[in-house]
Amino acid sequence: MDNITLKQIIADQRHDFFSKKKLIQRELNLDTYLKTSQVVVISGIRRCGKSSLLYLIKNLMHIKKEHIIYFNFEDERLINFQIEDFNELYALHIELFRPDTSKIVWFLDEIQNIPNWEKFVNRMYEKGMKIFVTGSNATLLSSEISTTLTGRNMTIYLMPFSFKEYLRFKNISYSKTIMTTEQQAMLTGEFTKYIETGGFPQVVKENNSELISSYYQDIIYRDIIARYSLQQTEELKNLSLFIASNISRLYSYRKLLSICGVNSVSTIKKYLNYFEQSFLFYFVKKFDYSVRKQILNPKKIYLSDTGFYGKIGFRATQDFGHLLENIVFLSLKKMGKEIFYHKNKYECDFVIKENLKIIQAIQVTAQMNNEKTRERELTGLYEALNTYNLDQGLILTETEEGEEIYKQKRIVIKPVWKWLL
Repeated sequence: MDNITLKQIIADQRHDFFSKKKLIQRELNLDTYLKTSQVVVISGIRRCGKSSLLYLIKNLMHIKKEHIIYFNFEDERLINFQIEDFNELYALHIELFRPDTSKIVWFLDEIQNIPNWEKFVNRMYEKGMKIFVTGSNATLLSSEISTTLTGRNMTIYLMPFSFKEYLRFKNISYSKTIMTTEQQAMLTGEFTKYIETGGFPQVVKENNSELISSYYQDIIYRDIIARYSLQQTEELKNLSLFIASNISRLYSYRKLLSICGVNSVSTIKKYLNYFEQSFLFYFVKKFDYSVRKQILNPKKIYLSDTGFYGKIGFRATQDFGHLLENIVFLSLKKMGKEIFYHKNKYECDFVIKENLKIIQAIQVTAQMNNEKTRERELTGLYEALNTYNLDQGLILTETEEGEEIYKQKRIVIKPVWKWLL
């Protein structure tokens, strides 16, 4: 690339990066990442706040501006940027800002767009420089890291706002101990909005859920179709729309094959892998002590953000329970839990594995006031508790709260919004 264009991009991007204003502390303990000498990789769905997290990290590190090299590779002017241009970028920064090179910190945004980026990053790492990179594709990042940066990196998996982060962003305070009736009404109202709009920072900031559709288009066309050079795009789009309309349900490869008209199971597997690696959907396996059975059994599918539901799929009014289940899954995912579902004669939505044991069973339902629904939820939860020798289970609902003993098992019932705080 020519120097004039690079200098202009450096100036424009530095201005945007240093002009960021309303930022919130994410629910992450960043101390370890700030202190490590390893390359820090921030991975997550596009538009979830990775660039803003870089800025927060910059603030926490108290770095002088001249020591910061920030570059965002989503800039369309960098479409022809190649690995050899990194050297020019480095040289121009030194020319323009005269930094102490021993104190330089790299912030490289959406790095996966540049082939062989990891080789340059590795060279800077060997010079002793601190490096943060972000990316929106799990496969590309992990495969590139595994070849060059093995043992030299730490990864932060970032997701859209949690409910707590959403409230913090909107400057809404609350007490976790004693809430007034007005506070509870306010929080349940905000929770309804959160389910509807999701947690993408810009969507929350602008209160504009229409942005969700453009995010979806970017993921499908830029992160999947363009990146993997796909030709049969209608099949992929139809599959994504079907899944987005039917979240929190069990699917086998053959069932999806029959519904979406894709021509082979291997193609279905390939498409689902693309969705997962671009962070559009998550897949949960049935728990089994046999890994082979975990792979072969049907999986449950969840959206990466509930804002997508109804914007890219077809929303049904009776699906509120599935939306709540999706919210609970995302919260467990943010906590770093190892998540499975249980199914034998009955089904339990989530069982949490720690080391070699299942340590928790969770059921999610909108309401329990219908006797048939109540019995179904309690029976499924009890079967899981009994199977994994657990004394206590959790049922998360829209509004109901309480405790009861069911067949000598303690059952805690709690509203999802309250559990999320």
